[in-house]
Amino acid sequence: MTKIKHIVFWIALLASTVYAAERAREIVYREDPQYPEIAKKMALHGTVKLRIWIKPDGSVRRVDYLGGHPLLAEWALKAVKNWKYVSANQESDMIVEIKF
Repeated sequence: MTKIKHIVFWIALLASTVYAAERAREIVYREDPQYPEIAKKMALHGTVKLRIWIKPDGSVRRVDYLGGHPLLAEWALKAVKNWKYVSANQESDMIVEIKF
């Protein structure tokens, strides 16, 4: 019976860890990206998709470009690097979309 209790304990612990990792962290500071002049002249609009890694202190550690117009992506990357999130016990990552 003790072995079953241990298995149930570890399953519950693992499930709570997975649940915590899947929750999105709340943003504290969000800097909107600048809309580049050349994009205005070209009437360029769209969405840039990025993956970000957030350190436990809430600062953005890394940003990867996943999709969208490369000209707009440059400005989205610059802005997202300055975002701040609520502190957490561990690093997390998420996908964000920036609309221009």
